[in-house]
Amino acid sequence: MKIRLNEDQEVVKTIKEGLAAKDGFCPCKVGKLPENKCMCEEFKAQIKDPDFEGFCHCKLYYKEK
Repeated sequence: MKIRLNEDQEVVKTIKEGLAAKDGFCPCKVGKLPENKCMCEEFKAQIKDPDFEGFCHCKLYYKEK
């Protein structure tokens, strides 16, 4: 298993700017809730799933099997 950044540098730049503007909270989710702090709980659960391969909600990270 490997976690990597999106290969599209424009996506990475945009999401990182959004993270900075929201104090580290996912810019793609509503509210500054603890479960939305990057790396969000949704993606952490997906990382634990051995059958999951794909992007996190905002497409910043990609989990490879």
